Amino acid sequence: MHWTTDPSPPSVGQVVITKTRSPIRTNVGLKVVMAVTGILLVLFLILHMLGNLKIFTGETSFDHYAHWLRSIGTPLLPTTWFLWIQRAVLTVAVLAHIGAATVLALRARAARPVAYAHRKKIHVNYAARTMRWGGVIILLFVIYHILDLTTGHLNPQGDPANPYGNVVADFAPERWYVTLFYALAVITLGFHLRHGAFSAFRSLGQQTPKGERRARTAALVFAVVLCAGYLMVPFAVLTGLVA
Repeated sequence: MHWTTDPSPPSVGQVVITKTRSPIRTNVGLKVVMAVTGILLVLFLILHMLGNLKIFTGETSFDHYAHWLRSIGTPLLPTTWFLWIQRAVLTVAVLAHIGAATVLALRARAARPVAYAHRKKIHVNYAARTMRWGGVIILLFVIYHILDLTTGHLNPQGDPANPYGNVVADFAPERWYVTLFYALAVITLGFHLRHGAFSAFRSLGQQTPKGERRARTAALVFAVVLCAGYLMVPFAVLTGLVA
């Protein structure tokens, strides 16, 4: 046993305190945010598409459906409150989705700041290369779409009591440029969805060559069906099928 008479306090080495990153700010956490918000937005897109297709059942049925949407939650909630709550949630989901995607892209770029001198050419499909720009186009279209058919500020009729008439006036033949912009945005959304759905299927375990082929097929079918459902309405109005 060793005794010491040194009255000085024992020396302690430098203590390094590391700041732990919040789980939601890690790459895994950001990917979870993208997945959850993506699922939420896809569910909304499906329901919204089905609602749009009610226009083929006639003016009375479509207007009744549109007015019913405004009354969801009453009398617990005032009229249209449910829709505005839904819009707020979807806005947060869109911003979170874009924010997470942007942070992940910046981190991926920072992880490899210097390009390889001799880099093998890798085949990257169109959807993967345009995910970020596609997201910007979709966001701009959503803003326009809200001002057009939700608030009515950009709609030639803008009558909240006549949703059917607003749609017909919006995609009238003389406003072909609106239909063209709508089609461009929907097709861009289709590429975005195809890539996102394929990535989701791969994350669920479709890693084998056969599984990847199935994932690509399923993602393509889903994107085509959703795009077709959205494009049917403006082109039906443009061609006079719905008037």
